[in-house]
Amino acid sequence: MRSQQGITLIELMVVVAIVAILATIAVPAYRDYVLRANRTEGRAALLALATAQEKFYLQCNSYADQISTSATNCGTLNLQLPAASERGYYTLAITSGDAQGWVATATPSGLPQSKDSKCQQFQLTSTGLKSAENSGGDDNSLECWGK
Repeated sequence: MRSQQGITLIELMVVVAIVAILATIAVPAYRDYVLRANRTEGRAALLALATAQEKFYLQCNSYADQISTSATNCGTLNLQLPAASERGYYTLAITSGDAQGWVATATPSGLPQSKDSKCQQFQLTSTGLKSAENSGGDDNSLECWGK
């Protein structure tokens, strides 16, 4: 009897097939996890904007209606705040602002968040109302704010 050394082509193909099956399961799950983890950046940026808006209201007796890189200005209602989130995954905008309240949005900008079809826009109001829309424009607040 001869002793066997090495592996056969069939054994190698079985191992490659198993690795391919595991990769097709693991890669999409990992991408979904990364998108969900990065959503916290958009939510945190909106909450930071809410804090800045309240501070602005104390100084100016009105809420800001636009984000600006220049100094806070009560006359033009400019709020000095970065228009992008910490790592740049989201762009912030104030869609309306006056003495009564404000509405702000965070939309994905750049990869990987632009591929997040479940949460294409976060919205936060001065009353604390949180909402979100998917890529079809449908409400997906529970998925986006709840997790």
